[in-house]
Amino acid sequence: MADALPDVPGRLDQLLSRAAAVHPARRAVVTDESELDYATLDARVDTVAAALQSLAPEPSVVAVGSVLHPDFAVAYYAAVRAGHTIAVVNPLLREEDLLHVLALSRARIALVDPILNSRLDKVRSGLPGLHDVVLIGAGTDGLAALTADAPPAPSGRGPQDTAALQFTSGTTGRPKAVRLSHRNVTVNAAQIALAHKLDGDTVTLNHLPTYHPMHLNSAIAAGATQVLCASPEPYAALMAANRHRATVLYSLPVRLARLAADPDLGSVTLNTVRRIASGGSGLPVPAARRLTERFGIPVFQGYGLAETSPLTHSDDPDHPVHGSVGTPVAGTRCRVVDLDTRQVLPAGSAGEVQLFGPQVMQGYAGGPDGTGLEADGWLSTGDVGRTDEAGRLFLVDRLGDVFKCDNFLVAPSDVERVLRRDPRVADVVVVEVPDPAHGSVAGALVVLAGTTPEDALADVVATANDALPYYQHVREAVTRERIPRSGNGKIQRRTLAHELTGRQSVAG
Repeated sequence: MADALPDVPGRLDQLLSRAAAVHPARRAVVTDESELDYATLDARVDTVAAALQSLAPEPSVVAVGSVLHPDFAVAYYAAVRAGHTIAVVNPLLREEDLLHVLALSRARIALVDPILNSRLDKVRSGLPGLHDVVLIGAGTDGLAALTADAPPAPSGRGPQDTAALQFTSGTTGRPKAVRLSHRNVTVNAAQIALAHKLDGDTVTLNHLPTYHPMHLNSAIAAGATQVLCASPEPYAALMAANRHRATVLYSLPVRLARLAADPDLGSVTLNTVRRIASGGSGLPVPAARRLTERFGIPVFQGYGLAETSPLTHSDDPDHPVHGSVGTPVAGTRCRVVDLDTRQVLPAGSAGEVQLFGPQVMQGYAGGPDGTGLEADGWLSTGDVGRTDEAGRLFLVDRLGDVFKCDNFLVAPSDVERVLRRDPRVADVVVVEVPDPAHGSVAGALVVLAGTTPEDALADVVATANDALPYYQHVREAVTRERIPRSGNGKIQRRTLAHELTGRQSVAG
């Protein structure tokens, strides 16, 4: 187990009030257009919390959904300070999934940006329990409509009460609502701040499509300054980092990989950034190396789940091992078990990753407490990985993505890694294809680089197969203009696998 945990407050919103009391004038949330110091942010949270108590006097669920904007931070802490449970809604959801998550959470109030509200309007009739919708974010009056004449009443909530509902990504089915206690979230904020070496001198640049509570809470816990960059363009993030003198850049693997592959990368510099952090899915090793070589700073990543608040692992921010998600964060244990016998495996052996720690969820909303948990408190993640002798975790694949060919375990990411070595491959995803002779075989959807002709696909596949054992060979392959990914860069392999069924493809 890693180092012991520091003290954390009893409620999630107290992360903010504690920071505001210690350094009220320090910048908390910054954009190119505005900035909030800690005292102002805390005062706004008080006002909105009191207004939310007027709208819903009894503990309720408040849904918040917005692209990257300071209003999210205000709404997030205000809902909790009012004694409610915050449900964090992905603002990129379409109508069907939006209806699903709001119904599952039983939200009474929704604070959403205008674009998300336009989708919500189309399904509002299916949400009879949703009483109030308030617009927040760009193009609105912010939270000005939520005012109060008195401060919020004490919430009476404690460390073991549910603070937040965090929805799973839905890559293996409909999103589930993870119940996280105040202690789950506050402890994880402290764990992340320690693992990422955040403190009062840190200026984080948040280059994500949405405001994830992980980055919000850890920066607030450390008393750090957060700069928000809403543009999806990688170069916009670099320029914003230089403008605001950011010291840590948070981004998505898909954006960092795009940046690493850009031929003009040599034309830009990072003046104050000391570390680049990637999360949400795996960052290809060549991209991490390229960025490290170009900027002369470490590029590291971590690992976690909605069910773990989310972070459980982080690589060393100063000396990362590319390809690894690092060691467990403070107070957390990790083990790898055999997929069939469930026996704990030694270092170097691949199996299902299990986790134990104070950030592990209470359970799922709409299901019995402890769903997804072993009887002894260990969480089975559904991820396949292995550890090295130093305790670093290397992820192999999702349990639902690995398959067997002639009884040999095949991890799609292993095959993708070999295909990506070919300079003719710009992007690729490997999926399971049923095969009557072998059980299943590997199929590939390939984005060819630049002017590479489509008829080169057969040679690309043959070259990769020469470097793979027979049971990992790509037997079917098609070209694609792009590989679709979710907002956090994840791939839905099962959906893409259907593209190789009934299509003319290249046999490997």
